[in-house]
Amino acid sequence: MTIAADLIQPDRGQDAIAIHLVNKDTFESFAKGLSGPQRAALAAQKFTGGGYQVGIVPAKNADDESWFAVGGVADPEELSSWCLAKLAETLPAGTYRLANCGPGPALFGWQTAQYRFTRYRDEKDAEGPRVLLTEEVAKIDLVTHEAQAVSLVRDLVNTPAEDMGPAALEAEAERIAKERDAKLTVTRGDALEKGFPMVHAVGRAAERKHAPRLIELEWGDASHPRVAIVGKGVCFDSGGLDIKPARGMLLMKKDMGGAAHALALSELIMKAGLKVHLHCVVPAVENAIAGNAFRPGDVLHSRKGLTVEIGNTDAEGRLILGDALTLASEHEPDLIIDFATLTGAARVALGPDLPALMTRRDQTAEQLIAAGKAHDDEPWRLPLPSTYAEWLKSDIADTNNTHTNGFAGASVAGLFLDKFVGEDIDWAHFDTFAWRPTPKPGRSKGGAALGLRAAFHALRGRYG
Repeated sequence: MTIAADLIQPDRGQDAIAIHLVNKDTFESFAKGLSGPQRAALAAQKFTGGGYQVGIVPAKNADDESWFAVGGVADPEELSSWCLAKLAETLPAGTYRLANCGPGPALFGWQTAQYRFTRYRDEKDAEGPRVLLTEEVAKIDLVTHEAQAVSLVRDLVNTPAEDMGPAALEAEAERIAKERDAKLTVTRGDALEKGFPMVHAVGRAAERKHAPRLIELEWGDASHPRVAIVGKGVCFDSGGLDIKPARGMLLMKKDMGGAAHALALSELIMKAGLKVHLHCVVPAVENAIAGNAFRPGDVLHSRKGLTVEIGNTDAEGRLILGDALTLASEHEPDLIIDFATLTGAARVALGPDLPALMTRRDQTAEQLIAAGKAHDDEPWRLPLPSTYAEWLKSDIADTNNTHTNGFAGASVAGLFLDKFVGEDIDWAHFDTFAWRPTPKPGRSKGGAALGLRAAFHALRGRYG
């Protein structure tokens, strides 16, 4: 993991540098308690109490080399996940404690702000670590596990496709299985053709070392409610024979972001000990181009028995998810949640920060949205209108994998997936970007976990 350990520690009275939190409304009264040189120091730093501002204040005694920090937040009495993130990014290495409140939800952003992706470059000059003390000891493990899960998504998505192919996703699943006493099952290569024909068709053109596979993890007490977590694992998407332009391929290492979410969420569920029987399913492929690549106009068979006409080989993620959702449904789970970097239409509608959420049941949507709002990871619900299902009609097969009118692309993709989820099964679909094009405090540019905390806390609320 490229996040330092022990960034949050119990406060047992250790020596620590104080952090005072203010906003523009409270800064003036705070400044009145400072000496002239201290106020001058903040003025020189242009500190006014604005959000994400950081100030360093020397001791009142000129002979004292100690100092404290001041951070600007929206509301010092109601912190969010990101309120301390800028402080964690910019303060010198050391140990800190808040002077006038507990960190609460900001414990999370304190850790994610110090994430670094260092697989290919040593950051020898990087400042850190910055350790935060807290009396909220009971929260430390859970919030650290959440930060580690987010960092795992970032690591997997940031890694280029040559080093993060289907075999690498399998290796990550194997690590989780070994560390968490879970059962790992993998179906690879041509063995997929019979049981997972759409996974095989999409992945068969890749070279041997990037051969397709269907990865399963099972964990937990079989007497507990069964929950399936499914993730799209397209490790690189050329578009297939409907090839993407060069610019469209630049970020396609992130097309396995759904798989990254599924694996990270599954490990988080295991660490938290949720009372579920977990089934994680990751179809992992590279959508490559070769003489044996599947073609526009081909008709593929699916695990469910439906035949699928290929209107576009660049709509491959929904194909592999179709087989995976069918497998998950066969075990009649209480709930299925899938994650996928599925459509550009979701990004056009919602931008990069909001994952699109589609569900069969209103109550499930409400649970996920409420959990997301409470933990600064809000999804936005899009509909699954049955009237649009006719746009997927095929003249020669049970369904097409795309529609041609350009309307409601995210919802129509969701309707395609809905065909492969078992009847009456509670199902939620996250169409997530898994990428942050510009950095924000606590949220670095690059791979991003969007929807993961919403799903986890909804599961915690539902299954304890």
